[in-house]
Amino acid sequence: MADKEPQQPEELPIVLVHRLPSFKIPSDPSFRDQLRSQFHMLDPHESPEPYDSFLARHAPFIRVLMTIGPSPISAEFLERLPVLELIVATSAGLNHIDLPACWSRGIVVTNASLAFAEDVADCAVGLLIDVLRRISAADRFVRGRLWPVKENYPLGFKLGGKRVGIVGLGSIGSEVAKRLLAFGCTIAYTSRNKKQSVSFPFYANVRDLAANSDVLVLCCALTKETYHMINKDVMVALGKDGVIINVGRGSLINEKELVQCLVGGDMGGAGLDVYENEPNVPKELFGLDNVVLSPHCAVMTPESFEA
Repeated sequence: MADKEPQQPEELPIVLVHRLPSFKIPSDPSFRDQLRSQFHMLDPHESPEPYDSFLARHAPFIRVLMTIGPSPISAEFLERLPVLELIVATSAGLNHIDLPACWSRGIVVTNASLAFAEDVADCAVGLLIDVLRRISAADRFVRGRLWPVKENYPLGFKLGGKRVGIVGLGSIGSEVAKRLLAFGCTIAYTSRNKKQSVSFPFYANVRDLAANSDVLVLCCALTKETYHMINKDVMVALGKDGVIINVGRGSLINEKELVQCLVGGDMGGAGLDVYENEPNVPKELFGLDNVVLSPHCAVMTPESFEA
């Protein structure tokens, strides 16, 4: 997205793209074309100009900011955008945004939880099936030409009948539940509050949920209360055959303790789309066939960007 001089009245509205260098605007052509047809997208990371001078030059004209990925938006950063009115987060979580600072300025903050709910739920179920049936590991087994040598590949596990505990029964968690019910799973959940509109068993804390589940699917937001809520105590309660799927935020899990449990055989497996220190992933996970890893791409479908 080429840089240009601040907008004139007849030009498209300016939108500042706020992201970490490792997070790109989704490459789907239709999504990019749709954005460019309606807005002039300013991405500091695509300009040769130093970031600070780029931002200072355009700040008087930026009323809308689109944040991609977990790039922090602090009160100090907001002070550099004096006329900002709207922040659009292309994610469900808002933990990277200083919401009180936004509210004090009257800045509206929106997220994309409803637009992405079905796609994230699909990814969660896909990760779960992959972990249980070891599909990715089986693919490596065949591509590595091990089939003629070792013949029988280790058995996987059936999804139907599994007790699935959903952590966060919001828009994404509800879509996960709907899909897993069709597979014959039983559903329970924990959330900030018991939901009167659903009949699934409710657990007031995640440890009790884990003790009564075969699988935990993490769909909740990252807050001070949910930071590292999945610790060794919860993993032990889940059991040696237990599986954790995380499509929420990486820091919901104590990643160090997760690695220890997986390497030590204290858990059955994990499917992870998010990590504590993205894009860095613990190297200990790379050699584990009971772990499936994806690069924070649960929302990444052409259909979701058209929503």
